[in-house]
Amino acid sequence: MSEIIESKRRAIVQAATRLFLTHNYRSVSMDKIAAAAPVSKATLYNHFTSKNDLFAAVVGELCTSLLQSITLSEDDNAEQTLQKIAASFVELLYSADGLAMYRLVVAESHEFPELGQLIYDNGARLALTQLESYLQQLQNTGCFYIPDTHFAADAFFSLLKGDLHFRCLLGIQAAPTEAEKTALCESATTFYLRGILHAAQS
Repeated sequence: MSEIIESKRRAIVQAATRLFLTHNYRSVSMDKIAAAAPVSKATLYNHFTSKNDLFAAVVGELCTSLLQSITLSEDDNAEQTLQKIAASFVELLYSADGLAMYRLVVAESHEFPELGQLIYDNGARLALTQLESYLQQLQNTGCFYIPDTHFAADAFFSLLKGDLHFRCLLGIQAAPTEAEKTALCESATTFYLRGILHAAQS
């Protein structure tokens, strides 16, 4: 029975994701989502009490791929670990769904400010928290100088966004190829590590 329940939940989230990203938040009703799933309205509301609740689940599913794909190993050095984090972040950031979700939230945030909070809480904040924790481990080794791990985590992710992400959001730049994403991650990691290592040695 639990497999059937989980299957219906996945179908609802997948249908809602397609509708939210294809249309906009306000034009997607719970009735449309139920029809697209397809499930009864009773089943839909058994899983999600409101459209906001369902949107949070959609955002959570999209962002979970980021957190789950970051598989850190104690055998990896700082460069290898940061490149893994960078690669997962870039994969989500520049994916078609990631860009579409970003545009959706920005477009709707004036009328529905709670959407911005949802995507921040379920995505950016979780990623920042995980990176902060790792940076604190580096700081504790005494080999790095990272007095403000929150700022340092934000700075690392900012290196991976910048002008490229803005141009992709505007649609004037195609999403980077796999080779370009790899080059971006390597360049950002090398630049970042040079800074905190220099600080540690000065």
